[in-house]
Amino acid sequence: MLAQVGLLGLSQAGVTVAAFGSQVLLARTLTREDFGSFTAVLAVVSLTAPVAVFGVSELWLQVFGQEGARAYRWVGPSLRLAGAACAALLLGVLAWSVAELPDTTAAAVRALLATVVVAQAALALAGSVRQLRGDYRGLSALQLAPHLGRVLVTGAVWAAGLSVVAAAAGYAVVAVATVAACLLASREFRRGAMPLEGHPAPAARAAVPAPRAAVPAAPAAPAGDVDTGPRPRELLGAATPYVLGNVCYLLGIHFGTVLAAELLGGAEAALLAVPMAVLTAVYLVPRVVYQQYLLGKLHRWAGSDAEAVLLAYRWGSAGMVALGAVVAAAVAVGGLVALPLVFGPAYRDAAPVLAVLALAVPFRFGGAAVAALLTSGGLLRRKVVYQAVGAVVLLAALAVAVPAWGVRGAAGATVLAEAVLCCLLWVAARRGVVGDAPLPTWRDLRRRLSREAPRAS
Repeated sequence: MLAQVGLLGLSQAGVTVAAFGSQVLLARTLTREDFGSFTAVLAVVSLTAPVAVFGVSELWLQVFGQEGARAYRWVGPSLRLAGAACAALLLGVLAWSVAELPDTTAAAVRALLATVVVAQAALALAGSVRQLRGDYRGLSALQLAPHLGRVLVTGAVWAAGLSVVAAAAGYAVVAVATVAACLLASREFRRGAMPLEGHPAPAARAAVPAPRAAVPAAPAAPAGDVDTGPRPRELLGAATPYVLGNVCYLLGIHFGTVLAAELLGGAEAALLAVPMAVLTAVYLVPRVVYQQYLLGKLHRWAGSDAEAVLLAYRWGSAGMVALGAVVAAAVAVGGLVALPLVFGPAYRDAAPVLAVLALAVPFRFGGAAVAALLTSGGLLRRKVVYQAVGAVVLLAALAVAVPAWGVRGAAGATVLAEAVLCCLLWVAARRGVVGDAPLPTWRDLRRRLSREAPRAS
């Protein structure tokens, strides 16, 4: 377990360094206005990613965790759903770029960055495939490669003094290459022949009865026939909560920058975009632990290993809050020196904004831990409702704070929304997942890690 999490952690450290390096190179090459506009467009494109994949990547983790190989019946219909959603969004972003005419530079940047929609959807799907197989080395490589490509692009832009349109074109090339790599990485899965971590090998699957699934199941197939896939209504009902949850998550990351660009201009938006880039990198920590490593396992444990779920609640969530507090202090103090030094004197005013945003880190870390328990514990829709409440709090707070206090107001609104959401999720997990069950002790955790970890994985 530690080796696998460590590998994912190293990969995400590489992603963090690469993403941060790209931001630095662009900030030092482009004017602050162009940099703010570029990051605002990229933020809008990133907001579309969960709609483009339509929750299919998370749905796969759920249905395969519950049904094993029988869940291959979901693959074809869900891929068609994700493809249709991705095509619709791609056309929407292209129409948005046309609306920017006659400003050809802004229109070109929007059109070129539309390719990132497809790349992010492909990465999400291929990442779930690697998790289902237990191939964390492949998952790490998939995550890191696009960011390394962007570093090469931004390095070329910086070295040659190229324009914002050239940067967007380079990102488009990386996006196309990413889609091709993801298609190659998921060929075996699309054929229904990939072995699944934690489930019987292909030769033994026929002898194992299909488990009862928490998602809508298609009618049982006649003996000897292949399981039929889910009906469109069943597929939409199962995938939609994941879409809504991801949209709410990304609103907290990107909407403040988008609103700042619209109300305050690209130069002011850049003062928020840089701290949010740091925060986004920091938020990769809980995503590695829960989304990329534990979520598929939690889906399996939910029906067969209550002790593992309780251990994840008590020690996992408390540990994430403590880690978040340490990281927040490091970010707040380090940013005061690092941001002006790395990004240049023009971004000196971004350091106080980062110090405010750092207050959100413990809430995000703790919220991610309990949100994963709600997802795997049959409380997905309740989690999404609370995420929607958090999004409404964010939008309302931004509407008041940005006109009044600018980018610092946007930072404060983000912290408030994260705190509200974390409290709601924590109460829901305590009531809905733990209930009256006695919580495991530290001795139980040590026993589990030392003697019973293989059974729980």
